[in-house]
Amino acid sequence: RMAAAPPSYCFVAFPPCSKDGLVVFGKNSARPRDEVQEVVYFAAAAHDPGSKVECTYIEIEQVPKTHAIVLSRPSWLWGAEMGANEHGVCVANEAVVTREPASESEALLGMDLVRLGLERGATAKEALDVIVALLEEHGQGGNYYEDGSSCHTFQSAFLIVDRNEAWILETSGKYWAAEKITEGVKCICNQLSLTTKIDAEHPELRNYVRSQGWWNGDSDFNFSEVFSLAHDHLACCSGRESLEKRGGDVSAQAMIDVLRDKDSGVCVDSESFLTTASIVSVLPQDPSFPCVHYFTGTPDPSRSIFKPFIFVDDVKLVPKVQSPSFGNDDPAKKIPRFQEKPDRRHELYKAHEWARSLLENDQDKGQKLMRIMLDLEIQGLEAMEDILT
Repeated sequence: RMAAAPPSYCFVAFPPCSKDGLVVFGKNSARPRDEVQEVVYFAAAAHDPGSKVECTYIEIEQVPKTHAIVLSRPSWLWGAEMGANEHGVCVANEAVVTREPASESEALLGMDLVRLGLERGATAKEALDVIVALLEEHGQGGNYYEDGSSCHTFQSAFLIVDRNEAWILETSGKYWAAEKITEGVKCICNQLSLTTKIDAEHPELRNYVRSQGWWNGDSDFNFSEVFSLAHDHLACCSGRESLEKRGGDVSAQAMIDVLRDKDSGVCVDSESFLTTASIVSVLPQDPSFPCVHYFTGTPDPSRSIFKPFIFVDDVKLVPKVQSPSFGNDDPAKKIPRFQEKPDRRHELYKAHEWARSLLENDQDKGQKLMRIMLDLEIQGLEAMEDILT
């Protein structure tokens, strides 16, 4: 079991810090270095009464209707690290460690809750309500990694954003607290960050921590101080200052620049972990404009291109960013799990590996290729900016 959660980062910027009345959301997903992340789309759907949905480890009750969603997810699981729905809701997950050990029993993963929140919530607050209700009913637990030799378990934190507001939701077991954000810049990472400003919480939260002897009921209730391991509740603001320094000029490009920054640690590239995928979403506060979501679908945003996605009536699936399916033969579904590790690389991932080797082995050709790709990214950003303005 790993001692610490991987250092992923999520950001949101609201006016007046962001440009042109836009809400800008971004996340780097730090995962095991060799894990493949895919980009997948699921259309809105109606479901029969009494039907079930099979999540990563457990089956739960389905709802009558699910929204259209686009996800960036580790390709072996059902849920997602991050994604968006047709109503302009974005959700991202962070693995966190608290003083309460995470359960190894298979339940809902934090990534499952991301997808369920997006499928069932038409606003950020609705998505939050969905997640905490499912947490109460089914709990969270199970292996976060495709690893048959060890069970890596974590608690979950979420950044949930729509055109008007964001919620930071932090959990420990079934207990949770949330803070509402409507302006400025906010960053969350793999440490608890909620303190005394709590706008919603589990109804039994304070009674529970009092019964555990973690809070005496006399001092101000500080969520991260109560639930964090010693000295582990410091604010993780890597990248936040970079966004704040831009004043009212935070744009998609500014968020991309922050996600690409290795010196700050936001872009993770270590022996164990790598930023395996990234997302930037631009949510106009004017509902007559569409939301635009940019996905890399490949590792290391400093060497990846952000590609735009907009929800339209007839979304075409892109097989090149989808991993092969192994059906019921998938080692992630067989018990005991993860006894083998199949090749989950999709075509875009393989092309990215080729480009990376070119960058490393032929600097001139590699730099030329990178310039061409960045020019294409800039064209995409400019075209989307024209749509939004």
